[in-house]
Amino acid sequence: MAATKIKICGITAPDALEAAIAARADWCGLVFFPPSPRNLAPSDARALAGQAGRRIGKVGLFVDPADALLAEGVAAGALDAIQLHGDETPARAAQVRTRFALPVWKVIAVSSAADVARAELYRGAVDTILFDARTPKGADRPGGMGLRFDWSLLAAYRGALPWGLAGGLTPENVAQAVALTGAPLVDTSSGVERAPGIKDLGKIAAFCAAARA
Repeated sequence: MAATKIKICGITAPDALEAAIAARADWCGLVFFPPSPRNLAPSDARALAGQAGRRIGKVGLFVDPADALLAEGVAAGALDAIQLHGDETPARAAQVRTRFALPVWKVIAVSSAADVARAELYRGAVDTILFDARTPKGADRPGGMGLRFDWSLLAAYRGALPWGLAGGLTPENVAQAVALTGAPLVDTSSGVERAPGIKDLGKIAAFCAAARA
């Protein structure tokens, strides 16, 4: 079985980026969504991207973005992939993939088996599906809140697309999550923080070690 791939999302500081690289994470997530405590100004994204170089993949997180914001984020973050975390349709996701010539990751909010089944709608439109917990109605952002869903919903998932698991993953539960779902990719943000937007370097190391265990 291939090693589980790891994404540390919501990187905002140089020390957190270095911790993710040192722990051999495969991807870092750069957030371009102002309501998030992890949102980056273009200048900050540019500095982090320059620091990262080719040592780690860079995924930009966007929520129902206009093309202008996507273009700004792609350029500032020297992105390797675009993560769409809003209500983007398969047609919109395919349009983004074509226009920016980058892999697109689509987040599917999950609270039931029907949500998991929705992933098939994106076949041919995106490159990776990321299953995340559905946030409460009226929440100011669609993720990064430490919520998890019933992982058993993914136990029998055999979709056509590469996929990953997000939502409430921590150093303490990620090994169990991988064992239960067989997730080939895990994505954490608040699970490795000591405060919203402030990463805990020890937790980043612990999460990566546990995900591979």
